[in-house]
Amino acid sequence: MTTIHPLALVTGASSGIGLELATAFAERGYDVVMAAEDADIETAADTVRRPGIEVRAVQADLRTPEGVEQVYSAATQDERPLDAVALNAGVGRGGNFAETDLDDELDLIALNVRSTVHLAKLTLGDMVRRDTGGLLFTSSVAAMMPGAGQAVYHASKSFVQSFAEALREEVRDTGVTVTALMPGPTDTDFFRRAGLLETPMGRGPKEDPARVARQGVDALLQDKQKVVGGSLGTRAMATVAHVLPDSVKVTASRVMNAALPHRS
Repeated sequence: MTTIHPLALVTGASSGIGLELATAFAERGYDVVMAAEDADIETAADTVRRPGIEVRAVQADLRTPEGVEQVYSAATQDERPLDAVALNAGVGRGGNFAETDLDDELDLIALNVRSTVHLAKLTLGDMVRRDTGGLLFTSSVAAMMPGAGQAVYHASKSFVQSFAEALREEVRDTGVTVTALMPGPTDTDFFRRAGLLETPMGRGPKEDPARVARQGVDALLQDKQKVVGGSLGTRAMATVAHVLPDSVKVTASRVMNAALPHRS
């Protein structure tokens, strides 16, 4: 990459919100480094490339420290500074905690939490030293409520939300901005991978990932603390979640995450 465009790194970028985040950055004149664990990242990068915009695909497993270091090294190999980093990689896991597989839950924590902290540590310091740049964390409206039926996932997003808002305060006197993107249910592969397709939430209406991504990038560039991604309905849901007691929210989450009878 030899152009003078700003440079963005997006993780979890092979599909869904991550792919659309990469597209949104490219549309705004950023060169983009796209990272994901699956080989589809190469095809995804092809869809983002456009005249004058350089895109690099990196296949790495962010569940491991080595994978995080690989992504960071690939993104900075030309000694170009990262102007924006979208920490989007994440996975869900449905089911009652007493019955789910421990390795699956620990993998979720490794990806959603540990890799987020690790990559933020590597990139935020560079930005603070340069006194410019932005971190965009993909949190979730799930961060606002305990999640019976997705206990570890909801807890991981609560961590990400808290982490993002704390970092924003820490860098408030610098030229660095930190923003949390909080999507509601979005039309991605999340529900299939999490085993939640046959739940009220899995069968319910979904937001357009492109719209959510554009809202996130716009919020980052406008130096907003956080943005609920999606339609007015999702924003209304987040507003209600903000005022309801946790006892009510956790009961609602149990209903929304519960498997429905099989459809014939």
